[in-house]
Amino acid sequence: MYKTLIFMKKLTFIFASVAIMVTAISCNKNASQNTNEEATADSVSVVYISQSITSENLIRIFNALGVEPQGRVAVKVSTGEVGNPHHLDPQLVKPLVDKLQGTIVECNTAYRGKRFYNEDHKQVFVEHGWSAIAPNDLMDEEADMQIPVRDTLHIKYDIVGSHLQNYDFMLDLSHFKGHPMGGFGGALKNLSIGVASRNGKAYIHSAGYTADPDSCWLHIEDQNGFLESMAAAADGVAEYFKGKNGIVYINIMNNMSVDCDCVAHPEAP
Repeated sequence: MYKTLIFMKKLTFIFASVAIMVTAISCNKNASQNTNEEATADSVSVVYISQSITSENLIRIFNALGVEPQGRVAVKVSTGEVGNPHHLDPQLVKPLVDKLQGTIVECNTAYRGKRFYNEDHKQVFVEHGWSAIAPNDLMDEEADMQIPVRDTLHIKYDIVGSHLQNYDFMLDLSHFKGHPMGGFGGALKNLSIGVASRNGKAYIHSAGYTADPDSCWLHIEDQNGFLESMAAAADGVAEYFKGKNGIVYINIMNNMSVDCDCVAHPEAP
């Protein structure tokens, strides 16, 4: 069963779900062939609503999922591009990260901003407050690795940071906002583009054409291919953790701009 929890305050709210993202967000062929008989009550999302975004409610929302993380816990966030103030507030999520004894994980970007090179990105961890709340891990700092995907229409595998193999459980902790290519960014983008290494991001953006960050931007005309590649990659990461100790998703929907947290000078929320 998909369990979904939403905390709302006017237009800001938190979404969390525990399940593997298969029929919910995957564009694989099997998911598109579900019959009415398969759409039983057990597959319907359960939604809860509250009124505020607080550290205490983040812990309540996680506890409501009834999940006990085992092993090393990766907390996947977007560190946020330098100049962009809309990324998640580390102090807001610190109590939950502490509870999980988690490590903040992220990968380098495919565009040449302040998070393209290892040392620059590590400085962003410090400047944006992530290093103050928990251990940090730049997962593609040393290398990347391939994991399988079930939908191979565009990408034949997913290229992720090699440190992903060091973790047993993942909290996909996303900031929901707009995105210039994806329309919006949330759990799916954080799981696909976010977990992908620098080369993996290039591979997804170009819908499998190239894994070269410098040339991938010449091959982004296939919008549907990009979206379907994101879904395939997200499903790949979800399946990867399904084979380990699991994964849960929490989207925090505040400071919502039409621009992604990767935009250095975004539009106002």
